[in-house]
Amino acid sequence: MKFYLALLLMGLLTQNFVLSKFLGICPFLGVSKKLDTSAGMSAAVVLVMVLATAVTWPINVFLENNDLAYLQTIVFILVIAALVQLIEIVMKKYLKPLYKALGIYLPLITTNCAVLGVVLLNVDNGYNYMQSLVNSFAAGLGFGLAMIMFAGVRGRIENNDIPKFLEGLPITLIAAALVSLSFLGFAGIIENMGLLA
Repeated sequence: MKFYLALLLMGLLTQNFVLSKFLGICPFLGVSKKLDTSAGMSAAVVLVMVLATAVTWPINVFLENNDLAYLQTIVFILVIAALVQLIEIVMKKYLKPLYKALGIYLPLITTNCAVLGVVLLNVDNGYNYMQSLVNSFAAGLGFGLAMIMFAGVRGRIENNDIPKFLEGLPITLIAAALVSLSFLGFAGIIENMGLLA
C-alpha cells in the first residue's frame, strides 16, 4: 500500500509530467488560459492515460512474449489515437460546450507525449498491471494539477500590467518556469517519508 501511495505522490508532485519531465507542454500552454477548459482537458487526459494503460499493458505482454517488442511504440500510438477518437466522439455528442472549448487541443492528445510517455515509463519501470494503472492515474492527476494551477496563474497575469516586451508568450513561459520551480520544493518528500523503502 505504501508503494501505491508513493506512486500517487510522485505522479502528483515530484515527478509531475508537465513540471518536472516537461511532457505535454503544448496543451499545458495552449489550453490553460481558462479554468473550465483546463479542467476539461485534464479530465480527458486522465481518462486517456488510464484507458491507454489498461489497453496497452496486456498488449505489451503479448508483444514481449512473441518477440515483437520492437512494435511497442507503433502499437501504443495506434491505441492512444483510437482512444482519443472515441473520447472525441463521446464529447462531441454529450459535452458540446467542452468539445468546442478544447478545439484543436482535443485531437492533439493523440500526439501528447505525456500520454505516450506514461505507458512507456510503465513498461520501462517494470510495473505490474495495477501499479501501471495507479501510476497513469497519478500522472494524469499531476497533469491536471499543473493545468489548473497554471490557469489560475495566467488569470492573475492577465489582470495585471505587464511590460510591453513581456506580453504574451514571454510572460507565460516565465510564469510556467516559476510554477515548475515551486514543485522542486517537493523533491525529497518521497524519500523522507520512507514510502519507497
